[in-house]
Amino acid sequence: MLGITGSVTDRLDPATWTGHAMPTFGKSWGETLVEPHPVDKSPVPVLAVSWETDETAKIWTFTLRQGVTFHNGQPMTSDDVVKTLRRHSDEKSQSAALGALGDIASVDADGPGKVVVTLKSGNLDLPLLLSDYHLIIQPGGGIDDPDAGIGTGPYRVVSVEAGIKYDCEKVDGHWREDVGHVDRIEMLIINDDTARLSALRSGRVHMINQVDPKTAKLLERVGKVSVENTQGGGHYTFSMRTDIAPFDNPDLRLAMKYAIDRGALVDRILQGYGTVGNDYPVNATYPMAPEGIAQRQYDPDLARSHFEKSGHQGPVTLHVSDSAFAGAVDAAVLYKASAARAGIDLEVKRVPSDGYWSDVWAKVPFFASYWTSRPLQDHIYSTAYMSGLPWNETHWARPAFDRLVLAARVELDAQKRLRLFEEMALMVRDDGGEIIPMFNDFIDAVSTGVGGFTKDTSGPLSNYFAPIRCWLRA
Repeated sequence: MLGITGSVTDRLDPATWTGHAMPTFGKSWGETLVEPHPVDKSPVPVLAVSWETDETAKIWTFTLRQGVTFHNGQPMTSDDVVKTLRRHSDEKSQSAALGALGDIASVDADGPGKVVVTLKSGNLDLPLLLSDYHLIIQPGGGIDDPDAGIGTGPYRVVSVEAGIKYDCEKVDGHWREDVGHVDRIEMLIINDDTARLSALRSGRVHMINQVDPKTAKLLERVGKVSVENTQGGGHYTFSMRTDIAPFDNPDLRLAMKYAIDRGALVDRILQGYGTVGNDYPVNATYPMAPEGIAQRQYDPDLARSHFEKSGHQGPVTLHVSDSAFAGAVDAAVLYKASAARAGIDLEVKRVPSDGYWSDVWAKVPFFASYWTSRPLQDHIYSTAYMSGLPWNETHWARPAFDRLVLAARVELDAQKRLRLFEEMALMVRDDGGEIIPMFNDFIDAVSTGVGGFTKDTSGPLSNYFAPIRCWLRA
């Protein structure tokens, strides 16, 4: 039994997944072609057993696992994989995986057991991009019924009460022996931090996500509960829509970046469970992370200068809810205080948690947000920063940046590739719409009666695999 944050607007369609509930439940009933290794993020075969590419990294051939069956009794075939990838890579798709797959020119079956993916410009890291949890392989690609909740995972969906409770049961004879150690998984949506913690301490649930850093150290002393914190690439953001007023003004964006006291947020919001951010979405947990980029400091005088140069009059409104990230409201209040010392009136508008991701996120000019880890730098950039993507929450669009992403995908020289990543980071840092004050540790908590919890740098709750990786001790 899990206690986890979620929303009544959550759907089983993998293309729509945001937050934490759907990826966690989805990885119980669905599988992707590849998974990232929990430590080094190398690609691990799942529904694809192997892959190879040509010298240009444009043509990839994936050999599929044989004998895998969907929960409706149909065998998984190359046709299902082809249609899944086509659905998510269609330029008209609203899938959150579109950015990762936007370079696909074609996807075709090569007999019943192989799939050929042809790219427009090549990508050395395509297998890891296909580990995106939105790319659950569905019967017929999920085209006819994307919300059916039918996959090839170790559990089958039993019942769904959106925003309340999710239930699945173990599938007999599943092909994997390293997952699926309990007979049933139940997931309760508990958005209130105190209630979620109480449910764990009382034994009502076995594990919870998003433990408030302020209570994590206290929880460690309670007994019968283990706090599992993992450093990863997850980061808290305050996000500015660069395509609409007032944040289409680059000086106002810089003013707000210099007006935030990052160290204070890490100390008081994360309680040390994290590190300072630098307004680009990559930290040391990523392969080939840029080094030597100057850390942006809190500078009220420089913030004031850019604010005056922007010509903006009156308050700046920030929409926030604790469903965006743990402590988001408190973080916004601290931000308001640091901005005030720069002469900026930051109006914090607290909104309800329920429906935040559907009604507020990316709809208003300035809002709190959260991004979990991705296995690759390309993955986060091609999901949230390249021009015109559905999940580009700031609507920042720079063709020069897009060209850098494409160039890095095919660059074999490690030093040249590193320089491309550094240039990308600097462009996002200095011109983009994301304020990234801190990278959070993933803080989960599990009952000491739970075994097998694996720290995974790619995401919280063991990169959402905890329900299928863990077992109950006798």
